[in-house]
Amino acid sequence: MDFETARTKMVDNQIRTTDVTRHDILRAFLQVPREEFVPASSRKPLAYIDEDLPLGHGRYLMEASPFAKLLQLAAVTPEDVVLDVGCGTGYSSAVLSHLAGSVVALEEDVELAAFASENLMRLDYVTCVVVEGKLEDGYPSEAPYDVIVFEGAVGCLPDTFLEQLREGGRLVVVEGVGNAASAKLYFKDENGIVSDRFGFNCSVKPLPGFEKRREFVF
Repeated sequence: MDFETARTKMVDNQIRTTDVTRHDILRAFLQVPREEFVPASSRKPLAYIDEDLPLGHGRYLMEASPFAKLLQLAAVTPEDVVLDVGCGTGYSSAVLSHLAGSVVALEEDVELAAFASENLMRLDYVTCVVVEGKLEDGYPSEAPYDVIVFEGAVGCLPDTFLEQLREGGRLVVVEGVGNAASAKLYFKDENGIVSDRFGFNCSVKPLPGFEKRREFVF
C-alpha cells in the first residue's frame, strides 16, 4: 500500500474539508506516518480511514479530523509544553511534537505506553517523553502545562487538570457521550480564573476513568 498517498488524501479529504486551515497543523499530519502507530500489522492498511481505530484494551486512535480540529482550537505554539492525556500508541504526541516545544505523553496502559515509547524513540521524536500513570490524575510532577489535550471523550473533567494548567494555558477536550458530545476550550487567565467556550460538535470514543458519576435525583 502507498501510505504516503493515503496520508495526503487523509489531509486533503478529511482534515482540510473540516475547516482546519493552520498550515503547521496540516504539515504535521503530512509528516507523521500514522501507519507506524497502528500496533497490529493487519490493521495498518486501515490507518488512514476516517474512523476511530481500535488499539486493543478498549482504546482507540482518534479519527484525524476531530483531532486536527482540537489542535487548531488549542492554538499550540513552538514554545508550549503540552500534556497529552491518553497518548495510546504515541501518534497524537508525534503530531504534537511538530507544533509544540515538548510533549509529556501520559498513558496508564502498560503495553500501550511501552509501544508508544519504543515507537517515538525509533522514529526520532526526541521532544516527546512517555510517562505512566492514571489518566484521571494528570501528571502533576511536570506541571504547569501550556496546553492539555485529551485523546478521547470524557464524561466529567476533573478539576486537577485545570490546576495543572499554567496561567495563559489552554485545555481542549471532547465532553459528553456519542453524538451528544462537543469539543470545548478551557482558558486560564493571568489571575488564575478559568473560562470555557464551545468549540464544535463531534463524536469520539471515550477515555477510561472519566465517566460521569451517577447523580441521585429525588
